[in-house]
Amino acid sequence: MAERGVEVGHATLNRWVVKFSPTIAANAHGKKKPTAISWRMDETFIKVRGKWTYLYRAVDRDGQTLDFMLSERRNTAAARKFFKRAVGTNGVPERIAIDKGGANLAGLQSLNVILKFTGTGRIIKIVQSKYLNHCTAG
Repeated sequence: MAERGVEVGHATLNRWVVKFSPTIAANAHGKKKPTAISWRMDETFIKVRGKWTYLYRAVDRDGQTLDFMLSERRNTAAARKFFKRAVGTNGVPERIAIDKGGANLAGLQSLNVILKFTGTGRIIKIVQSKYLNHCTAG
C-alpha cells in the first residue's frame, strides 16, 4: 500500500485481519491434504506466560501435528473438546493411540457415542498403551 501512496494505520490492518481471517482459514482448510488414518494423542504440562497449562496434541503416523489445544484442566471435558475439534478439522480417523489416562479415554468414548448416534456409522478404535502415546514419528 505504501508503494501506491496509501497510508494505512494499524487499526485498519487489525479490522482487515478480523474481517478476512475466517475466509482465508476456510480456503486453507479446503485445500488441506487428507490426514493419516492413525493418530497419536498426548498431553503434557507446560508453562505459558508464567502459568502452568496442559498442552493437548494430536499427530498422524508421519509425525505431522494435526491439532493442539491449551487447557487449564486435564479432565474429560477438556479431552472431549480437543477430540471434537481435532476430528472436526481433520476428519474421523480409524484409530487413536492414547495413554492410560482416564480423562482421555472418557473423552474419546463420548466422542464415539456422538459419532454412533449422528448416523456416520463409523467409530474410532481406541488403542491404549503407556508406550504408544508419545507424539513422534515412527
